[in-house]
Amino acid sequence: MFVRTIAAVVAMFAALLMGASVASAAPAKYTHSQATAQLRAAGITWSSSGGCSDRNRPNCTSFDQVNVMSIQGAKTLKSASGCALNVTGGTETGHASGTYSHWNGYKLDYSLSTCLNNYVTRTFTSIGGNKWRSGSGNIYFRESNHWDVTYYNCGGC
Repeated sequence: MFVRTIAAVVAMFAALLMGASVASAAPAKYTHSQATAQLRAAGITWSSSGGCSDRNRPNCTSFDQVNVMSIQGAKTLKSASGCALNVTGGTETGHASGTYSHWNGYKLDYSLSTCLNNYVTRTFTSIGGNKWRSGSGNIYFRESNHWDVTYYNCGGC
């Protein structure tokens, strides 16, 4: 029994060293106020067409239950790009559903800007359909009036 336990621990560490995921624990989450404090400290703005932050209203911009790694990813993007960032979509209802959705905390929307447009399209790999993949695997999708970003990780924070 003891030998099998040690073998399991060694296998787990070997998997970690090889970059594998050992467990699929739920991602850490922020409240709206925790997320906005992080964004504010990083110089990232946010706006809402409805002037609100109610997660249950589609015209609000809410960060309630956003993944910590998504906010860290926004901070990494700001730092790496040097661009001004304005978040226009967070975890509020009204976006497409799915595992890696806004509602589940994996996505943020950003206003279009020449700086951000140039950074994404010149730095990341085009994967077709107005989508680019960062080196860390996050997906940047240029929609008609904003960038929709799926954060699978913090982007190298």
